[in-house]
Amino acid sequence: MKKNKLLIVWSSQDREVAMKLPLLYGSVILERAYWEEAHLMIWGPSIKLAAQDPEIQERLKQIQATGVTMSACIVCTDDYGATEALKELGIENTHTGEMLTHCLKDESWAVMTI
Repeated sequence: MKKNKLLIVWSSQDREVAMKLPLLYGSVILERAYWEEAHLMIWGPSIKLAAQDPEIQERLKQIQATGVTMSACIVCTDDYGATEALKELGIENTHTGEMLTHCLKDESWAVMTI
């Protein structure tokens, strides 16, 4: 089976890393048909960056507009007090371990961790 879906797990709080890899690559992957489906999972310290940085928030909205779906670890968003901020961005707060496990076991998904 050919991998045709991509899960990006973004956990780094480093702003430059965020701008130059998950948010840059994430903004073009569907429009350029690199993947048929893509999902950006925000986990750990990256949640603080997403909740607090207006430029990152604008990038996330632009990426969603291309069709990339997004979710965030609800345990982490609660810990960082960021649940409402991410909900306002249209990011689903969920138990991300379920989706990560599914994607790791499903041969149609590639998983990239940052």
